[in-house]
Amino acid sequence: MSVLRILLLVPLLSAASLPLQAQTAGVLGNWREPTGSVIEIFHCGNDLCAKMAAISKQAPTQLDIKNPDPKSRTHPLCGLQIGYGFHLTDPTHADGGKLYDPKSGKTYHGTMTAEGNQLHLRGYVGFKAFGKTETWTRTDRTAATCSASR
Repeated sequence: MSVLRILLLVPLLSAASLPLQAQTAGVLGNWREPTGSVIEIFHCGNDLCAKMAAISKQAPTQLDIKNPDPKSRTHPLCGLQIGYGFHLTDPTHADGGKLYDPKSGKTYHGTMTAEGNQLHLRGYVGFKAFGKTETWTRTDRTAATCSASR
C-alpha cells in the first residue's frame, strides 16, 4: 500500500471511529440540555454527579432564583451541582440519583440512559412511571464555560 493511500485512509478511519467513541463514553461527559445549557456528568467518589458547566444565553436568569431556600436564590447557576448519588449499573445506565431542576426549584429521583450521542434523563417522584424524560445531546462544551470548580 502506498504512503499516499495510507495518509488518505487515516482521517477516514479516525472520522469513522467518532460515533463509536461517543457511544463508549456512556453517561459521563458534557451534555447540552434543550435550552442550550451544558451539564457535566462526572465521577464524585463512588457515585456520579452532575453540575452546570455552561449557562445558555437563552436562560432567563443566571441565578438559582427558584431555589426553595431563599438564602440560596442569589447563588449563580454556573457551577451549581444539580445531580448526585447516581450509581452506574453499566457504562450507559445510571440509577438511584437525585436531580435538582433549577427551572422549578424541585428535586426528583432520577435515572440516566446514554444511547450514542443522546442522554435520556428521567426525573420522577415516587415511581418511574410517573416521571418525565428529557433528552440531552452530547457536546464538546463549546459554550462559554463556568469558572466555578466542582
